[in-house]
Amino acid sequence: MNSRPLRPRRGGGSESTDSPGPAKSTAASASPARSTSSKGTASGSNGRVSGTAAAKSRSTGALAGTRNMARQRALAENNADALVNLRLRLAAAYSWRILVVGAAVYVAYLLLLRFEVVGIAVFLSLVFTALLRPSVNITSRWLPRSLSVLVSMVGSLAVIGGIFTLVGTTVADESSSLSHEFSGGLDRIERWLEGAPFHVNPSALTGLQGKITSFISSHRSTLINQALSGASRAVEILTVLALAVFCSIFFTNSGEQMWRWFTVQLPGESGSTWDRAGRAAWTTFSGYTRGVIIVAATNAVMVGISLYLLKVPLALPLTLLEFFASFVPLVGSPVAMAVATVVALAGRGVVTAIIVLVLIVVFGQIEGHVLQPLVMGWAVRLHPVVVAVSVIAGTVAAGLVGAVVAVPLVSIAWSIVRELRTSPEADADVDVTAPDEP
Repeated sequence: MNSRPLRPRRGGGSESTDSPGPAKSTAASASPARSTSSKGTASGSNGRVSGTAAAKSRSTGALAGTRNMARQRALAENNADALVNLRLRLAAAYSWRILVVGAAVYVAYLLLLRFEVVGIAVFLSLVFTALLRPSVNITSRWLPRSLSVLVSMVGSLAVIGGIFTLVGTTVADESSSLSHEFSGGLDRIERWLEGAPFHVNPSALTGLQGKITSFISSHRSTLINQALSGASRAVEILTVLALAVFCSIFFTNSGEQMWRWFTVQLPGESGSTWDRAGRAAWTTFSGYTRGVIIVAATNAVMVGISLYLLKVPLALPLTLLEFFASFVPLVGSPVAMAVATVVALAGRGVVTAIIVLVLIVVFGQIEGHVLQPLVMGWAVRLHPVVVAVSVIAGTVAAGLVGAVVAVPLVSIAWSIVRELRTSPEADADVDVTAPDEP
């Protein structure tokens, strides 16, 4: 007699999936052995399920008992660390490590302040190296590398010296006419302040030049001391420049060998990690330096052409001021244009000053929305808020020098973090060699 095999049900006994009633009885009597086997299978399955559930129950009970025992043991031993929440312990571990790193950074900052002249000289030498390296790499295809470095360095110094000589000659040639123009400009400013909308009392402006002269005569000794300190500061600046040029010659000529020597001195496998960090830092720094030079030169050209067309006095020195002020992001260019506005007000009148004031807004929009994203977007990936906070923090910490170096330092730090957060599997294949630049 044909009958389908019985399948055990999880709930207990086994039954056929065919017709109920007598057929089930006939199938059971026809094959008692098969039914007995199915019952054994079903009971075995139920036994395994029950055993698994019992094992899970015993495991859960054992885990709870272990936790209770650990808590009781901690209470008995007064072990505070074992009772503190895991997240709180993790936050505390991060906190004291951050404090240690902060203390190390602060000590490094104090050392840099103590050797400020050396730090500025090394920073400038890296700037010179970033600017000279492309021309040296090109000319070294036809000339020896040392000769290429010498030609590039002498040519750059000649260009810079020629620019400053031209500015000095221009100021000397215009000095005779500038005094007359500025005296007339001061009179125009006084009349402008006396009229609408300011309505300044004329007595407050009367004898302004006499008051300035008396102030200078009464504070003559203080001004002389400041001039002498300025002269000593000028000697210090020349020393910094000489050291920067000296270091940049060696960085440009043999920077690879110097970097290789440094990485070889590092213990263990840390040389490859430092090599990756150094490559990322130098790429960001060189890109930032070349980008800020391009942005500053573009701003200076736009400002110089505008001031020349408006016939503003001292157009060339103001152009040079705009160039150097552009090295301070977000703040430098508006400050330089504000100085140009004052000169235009004194030399050419209110209308010209208003036009220069409008140019501040226009050039600022061009720099922020065209030059910065186009020229420096690939090298410096920082939000404008981060740039602004970095400039202000650098100014508070180290004055003008801090304002200049804050953004490149933050950019370098972020590029190193991004590089070291990438997959470290390539570390084993990285040779401890120098990057393309020091």
